[in-house]
Amino acid sequence: MTRLIVAAGGGGDAVAAAMLHAALYGNGDQAVILTYAWDRLLIDPLPGPRGADSFTGLGPITQSVWSVPAEAQPIAPAGSTLPRLAAELPHTLALLDPHHGVEGITRQLEELVSHLAPASIDLLDVGGDILAQGDEPTLKSPLADALTLAACCQVNAPIRLLVAGPGLDGEISPNDLRPLFGTLVHTFTAEDVEVIGSILEWHPSEATAMLAATARGARGICEVRDAGLPVPLTDEGPTVHEVDLDDAVSRNNLARAIMTTATLDEAEAYSREICGFSEIDYERNKATWLTERPPTKLDPDDALSRLDQFQSEARTRGVTHTTFRHLTETLNLSGSHRDALRQLLISNRPEQYAAPLWRITSDD
Repeated sequence: MTRLIVAAGGGGDAVAAAMLHAALYGNGDQAVILTYAWDRLLIDPLPGPRGADSFTGLGPITQSVWSVPAEAQPIAPAGSTLPRLAAELPHTLALLDPHHGVEGITRQLEELVSHLAPASIDLLDVGGDILAQGDEPTLKSPLADALTLAACCQVNAPIRLLVAGPGLDGEISPNDLRPLFGTLVHTFTAEDVEVIGSILEWHPSEATAMLAATARGARGICEVRDAGLPVPLTDEGPTVHEVDLDDAVSRNNLARAIMTTATLDEAEAYSREICGFSEIDYERNKATWLTERPPTKLDPDDALSRLDQFQSEARTRGVTHTTFRHLTETLNLSGSHRDALRQLLISNRPEQYAAPLWRITSDD
């Protein structure tokens, strides 16, 4: 059997999709994971998502859907985690290209459903911001999820919407999400995490890292993103809930508005109108800022010293964990330094490594 899983927001949702597939369907079935190539600026210095024309080595699946195999390469200066992800997963990664708006994504989905005749179709979102109304003050990235949600509700096939790790993206409170939840589909365990354990060693996703960490038992407050958002790590963290697709669309004002969009620019304009911003504008502004303020070099002694200062301040905020992405940005290092920083910290203070997070101890 073939299972189709749509990674609602791309990035870590694709990694979580692999963990979900193993937990729910086992190793006997094949999975096609449809996902954006939309990485943070730590990986891809170009704002917004990448389309098929940003890669070499893609493989055709249907007329408008391409697979991203391990040998694919993003065309410089673009970057992407997908080829490496394809190399480490047994699944087919299919490129979700939003540049033709919701109409284009709907067409891609319809072609895949017709071509694959999948035994099941799951739309997976880690965190739950796919259920945002659009006016939440903590909302950061509504567009990617709204695009996939709007497309999925127009496909003539049964699609199950799943939310994993309620609130772990730091955008919508679990208290606001809980009344929308239907069936508890699964609670991830440490054993479930094993299938993506090696990927979490390098993949920059924060929400999926916290999903895995809570499945492994981590509890406390994790500080994430460049803004240092505090995200609670609770017993609810590793859960996966089904949500009625129609209810989600009724709640998501942006998804309803972009149903007939034929370009990404058009969808982005609706995001500015309804949510007051576009996450791609944020990426554009941040990319400019990063260009104007080159990051410092990785000096081990200086990095450890600044880490001590950060941890001292974080403890006063009640923070117990953080991500390596947040540490990289807090220490004003570039994405290229993330792996080196991670190795430096783990080798010097292995007791603080709560894979895949960094644990902030009560005293150093």
